[in-house]
Amino acid sequence: MPKKKPASARYAIVGLILAGIGCVGTGLLALVEGTVALKLFTPAKPEQVTQWLAISAGVLVLGLALYGILNPSAVRRLVSGRQARYGSNALVMSVAFLGILVVANLLVYQNPKSWDFTEGKTHTLAPQTLQALDTLPEKVNAIAFFSTQSPTDTAKQLLSDFKGNAKGKFDFRFVDPNADPVTARQYGVTGDGKIVLTMGKLTETASYADENSLTQAMIRLISPQARVVYFLTGHGEPEISGTDAGSLSRARETLTNKNYTVKSLNLAAENKIPEDAKAVIVAGPTHPLLDQEVAQLKAYVDKGGSLMVLEDPTVFTSLGPGPDPLSDYLKTDWGITLQNDVVIDLTSNQPFSAISASYSSAAAITQHMTTVTIMPQSRSLGIEASAPKNVTLTPLILTSQQSWGETDLTSLQSTQQIAYDPSTDIAGPLTLAASGENSTTRGRVVVFGGSTFATDKGFDTYANGDIFTNAVDWSAQETNLINITPRTPVSRTFDPPAQLPFIAILLGSVVLIPGLVVVAGVSNWLARRRQG
Repeated sequence: MPKKKPASARYAIVGLILAGIGCVGTGLLALVEGTVALKLFTPAKPEQVTQWLAISAGVLVLGLALYGILNPSAVRRLVSGRQARYGSNALVMSVAFLGILVVANLLVYQNPKSWDFTEGKTHTLAPQTLQALDTLPEKVNAIAFFSTQSPTDTAKQLLSDFKGNAKGKFDFRFVDPNADPVTARQYGVTGDGKIVLTMGKLTETASYADENSLTQAMIRLISPQARVVYFLTGHGEPEISGTDAGSLSRARETLTNKNYTVKSLNLAAENKIPEDAKAVIVAGPTHPLLDQEVAQLKAYVDKGGSLMVLEDPTVFTSLGPGPDPLSDYLKTDWGITLQNDVVIDLTSNQPFSAISASYSSAAAITQHMTTVTIMPQSRSLGIEASAPKNVTLTPLILTSQQSWGETDLTSLQSTQQIAYDPSTDIAGPLTLAASGENSTTRGRVVVFGGSTFATDKGFDTYANGDIFTNAVDWSAQETNLINITPRTPVSRTFDPPAQLPFIAILLGSVVLIPGLVVVAGVSNWLARRRQG
């Protein structure tokens, strides 16, 4: 005769309901925690998510315990029956699995290794930063000023990454500016979350605990002297402080971050090149320079100065077929000819946008370039086989053989009329940029067959900004700064449609699959219970 169930057993279902609610809540909150960990979503108060996760897990445990108290006979059957034997095997396997996890995690902890799969390699030091660390002439000590109110985890991880890649040339410590105001005053620190870098007697302050700010501060330590570059104005050039896509504000911003002082120069009005000019940049003039301006540029370069020229095809400017004193100077003194053509590149989705097929490995500007440069609306350069006396010429960027220099500029009005004419057009590969150095005067020039790639609408495209900045570094004879331009971090926002695949994967792995297993187990248990 079966034993009569205790009266409390009829209320045991309450425990199962609580356990079910706790299970669902724990799964959903675990999903939220997962989205936070993947940086897909940031709640206003992340700590509350963790608290509610603990509460839901507690409800789950409480529901199971309540069921056991109200219906102990069912628990005894579960423990002593055939299911228990199978359950013990499962328990042994679970314990073994957990043991493997513990051992694996211990090995990983003792031999740390990380992988970074983010789009912009957010959690990996940029090659530019690694280059800056490798270029440090002596040890740098970082002092991170963080009060007890400011979290230090991110800064500590970043500084540890710097230290781990500096080969003993970087160390750091944390100082609470409230507890140690003397040290804060000593380094002129006001506020919280700032990092002071010291190298010998030099100090630089990073206002934010991010890789970009620290790299900029290191660059200023590596090359602390004043470096001024001038952008020529007065001929329709893009503005260096403009706000439209055709301006050069991104170029100016990047150079400023590398401790350059960037200024404008109206040579026709001022009639002289300042003594502190490390380089003069002529970027995208739409009208020809005056003879006296070119004469002053020539005199400046002959004394060891540097000139950068970014000149667009005449069809896109008001240069016209008339004389171009700057073009004549480059051809006569440097053996670089600005061809009267427009580059057509069939390897590009947009034929008027020329793509670099190769770089010069012998030039400091391009020897480490691995990403393509895209130069829209550009002209080709002619490089004389026999360079002028004491001049060394280096082609920097070459297109593929599937390109040519279109000389029939009237045909550009209709893309259907554009076709390679071997009798008049210039066959590829074409030179898009070249550099020259005079071994006697130490003067330098860098010439690009276009300026659109350096404007705001093209500067951050592939390697466009890198090659422009490298060219400025080389022109200014700051070769130790080449290839260590601070990278611009990728901005991200939470876009539900775009992040839907990640959410679906997380939902399936954290909630759906475990939930189906739980439902199947409970259903099987209930079915067996009905059968006795």
